[in-house]
Amino acid sequence: MEKLIIDRKAMGRLAKALTFICGPDHPTTVALKAAAENGSEQEITKARKMFLALKSGDRRAALSMLAD
Repeated sequence: MEKLIIDRKAMGRLAKALTFICGPDHPTTVALKAAAENGSEQEITKARKMFLALKSGDRRAALSMLAD
């Protein structure tokens, strides 16, 4: 996958999409919410890594929800 830029605002939107796709208690959803709210560099890095580690179908679904 090419380098994906996910800023703090996008993380909040991705968290909402993943709440629908994976559920509100999924570790990636929780990490994205925390990164969007707090914005510490450590949390942002962790959330990016977790998002990129998701199954490709879940990633694509979440990103397509952002495009709409």
